[in-house]
Amino acid sequence: MLRQSITRNSVLLAIFAVCTALLLTGTYLLTRDRIAGEIRKAEEKALLQVVPRERHDNSMLDDTIPVGRKAAGLGLRQDKRIYIARQGDAVVTAIIPVTAHDGYTGDIDLIVGVNRDGTIAGVRALNHRETPGLGDKVDIKKSDWILGFNGRSLENPTLPGWAVKRDRGVFDQFTGATITPRAVVAATLRALQYAETNRETLFGNGGQSNSGGAG
Repeated sequence: MLRQSITRNSVLLAIFAVCTALLLTGTYLLTRDRIAGEIRKAEEKALLQVVPRERHDNSMLDDTIPVGRKAAGLGLRQDKRIYIARQGDAVVTAIIPVTAHDGYTGDIDLIVGVNRDGTIAGVRALNHRETPGLGDKVDIKKSDWILGFNGRSLENPTLPGWAVKRDRGVFDQFTGATITPRAVVAATLRALQYAETNRETLFGNGGQSNSGGAG
């Protein structure tokens, strides 16, 4: 009797596991396209904050250059993409991913839009775990601090100025929080330097997309 009971329970458990797996698989198949669409919308929203629609006429999500984890200066944990904004055949802006590993509570993932003339179109924090009310001011939803990078370049300011004011630079720090803005300033500078080093790949010959990668 005991053996029969164990066998019956095992069969019922196996049937339940199979049904659960089928249900999960079905749910995934039914929702994956919608999830992918929502992810795409979120990505596009972030890109459009850096390069608004009136500045380009292509689909930035579909016009990319692969960039690897070994790309000098970007600090990427995984392979990512550089997004290209164009007007006609001319590259207007390259939106470069960069990761700051020295945030107060961990990595800060950023995108830095670099215009053809070397100025910054915009910087946005995509992911961070910085302290609410302090370090989270890197998020545009919390503060306009990050807008202070707009229009900056390798010449404006010169290299010594690429620091927070506490370190004799030109960028504000947050009240009670210096580590986070210091990390973001340094990462943004590295993205600018990367763009300058890879200028031909990003902007030369129309900035051909999906061709070979950068860095």
